[in-house]
Amino acid sequence: MKVGVPAETGTGERRVAMVPDIVPRLTGIGLDVLIESGAGRHAYAGDEDYAAAGATVVPDVLGAADVLLTVGPLDAERARALLPGTMLVGLLCPSTSLELVRTLRERGVTSFAMELVPRISRAQAMDALSSQAMVTGYRGVLVAAERLPRFFPLSMTAAGTVPPAKVLVLGAGVAGLQAIATARRLGAAVQAYDVRAASAEEVRSLGATFLDLDLDTMEGEGGYAREMTKDSAARQRELLAPHVAASDVLITTAGVPGRPAPRLVSADMVAAMRPGSVVVDLAAASGGNCEPTRPGAEIRFGDVVVWGELNVPSQLPVHASQLYARNVAELLALMTSDGDVRPDFDDEIVAGCVLTFDGEVRHQQTRALLEDAFGTEAR
Repeated sequence: MKVGVPAETGTGERRVAMVPDIVPRLTGIGLDVLIESGAGRHAYAGDEDYAAAGATVVPDVLGAADVLLTVGPLDAERARALLPGTMLVGLLCPSTSLELVRTLRERGVTSFAMELVPRISRAQAMDALSSQAMVTGYRGVLVAAERLPRFFPLSMTAAGTVPPAKVLVLGAGVAGLQAIATARRLGAAVQAYDVRAASAEEVRSLGATFLDLDLDTMEGEGGYAREMTKDSAARQRELLAPHVAASDVLITTAGVPGRPAPRLVSADMVAAMRPGSVVVDLAAASGGNCEPTRPGAEIRFGDVVVWGELNVPSQLPVHASQLYARNVAELLALMTSDGDVRPDFDDEIVAGCVLTFDGEVRHQQTRALLEDAFGTEAR
């Protein structure tokens, strides 16, 4: 079977779904790899690199590939051009790309959303959310360090001692833990908070201080946090306020799958931070954890920089693409036998991430959202 990789068309998207180093993983299981010319240019993967790795570079992969690999959702024109029976694998953003989901269903496309891969030990190598979150957490600290008008590390000089920057990380999932580790490597004094009890040990293992706010833990499914009540959220903000005010850098990473990001930090809390402080809101794509955040923009809120850029992994396209390509290749390998991609829907990983199949929306939550948006004909 032929696996095609198109150039990404999303605004500002610099990643690519397959890199030359991973091509042999697919050809080794009997798949032919087609790369659209120029697809990897923003990730510094040239056509000649793909050809040397065993891929075939073509002007267009649509219509030529049995399986299509993407990073972000396909645009409407390309989705409508897919042939029935085509397979699509990518970060499809099903809860916010309902028109795409409907098109895939109508076109008879079998689609797999990488963000729906179950978070179980057997699927760790396929977990694109985690791999891209790691990139996000690392990049977030670099953004903060670039904008903070102070040193991150402790410096003892003949002219005096420069104290380390105080960094507070809210949310200790993959992005948060990577942010903690990176800030520590840069020499900052780091505190972190998460509503999940298991996070405390992970935070401390990285040399940071865990904030114990004496609130109930909020463990959700799949290792995620679950949503708080309004009263609990207000109490949380009250207890976090002095820690936010004392920080030079605030990095927020908290999210609840399929829902807007929880509002952890009010405008008043940001206003209480010292002049020159930096807020990096890594949850901006789902609305932001901080009230002043403007998704897709960097703003000044008084004397505080608030950074809420979108698609953060795309800012480090080389390694973001390498990690994502490995995730996609492992999922394809799971579904491939004797050179044919044949999904086994009895496998919990395959069943967990299938979005559309045989003219139906198989993911229950997305199907419900589609029915709410378009009526019962969306079934």
